[in-house]
Amino acid sequence: MTNASTPGARRRDLILRVIGWSTIAVLLLAPAIAMQMGAEGVVWTAGDFVFAGIILGGAGIVCELIAWRSGDMFYRSGAVLGLFACVALVWVNGAVGIIGSEDEAANLLYLGVMGIALIGAVMARFEARGMVLAMIAAALAQVAVAVTALIAGWGSTSEIYPRDIVGATGIFALIWLLSAALFRQAARKTA
Repeated sequence: MTNASTPGARRRDLILRVIGWSTIAVLLLAPAIAMQMGAEGVVWTAGDFVFAGIILGGAGIVCELIAWRSGDMFYRSGAVLGLFACVALVWVNGAVGIIGSEDEAANLLYLGVMGIALIGAVMARFEARGMVLAMIAAALAQVAVAVTALIAGWGSTSEIYPRDIVGATGIFALIWLLSAALFRQAARKTA
């Protein structure tokens, strides 16, 4: 399945795997160290660490599957960006929320954005050409959630409303679209 048959490619893949898993370990250790040093505002419970471990560990396992499935760096990069967007949506909404605070029920709409990306990927059978459309659909869904929130006035009690919603939407839509562009490059290579 993978194109990593040369010693150089295998070495590169090993280095990327070590970097990826090390990054996950650092992300999990950082709040623990910050709490030990008395950093203000950093208060994680055991449940927070378990949740973060499941999210980050799950993302790591998915990255391993992506690497196993394809040796194409454009495909891998597009998939990792799409996965990053999903993890970041969960993380941001759990920590501070995009629409108002993390307690705002409207933030659950972002689960639909991730669902659209996942359903689109499954419908495309994870082939690069179909993944382009899945990532574009996720970007459009991200914008649709923001437009709905702005029209409905959700999160308007935030001190930085509407910049918080518009800014986060712009960043996430850009990530989804960059993922689509990378999948497009991968599809061109296989065509």
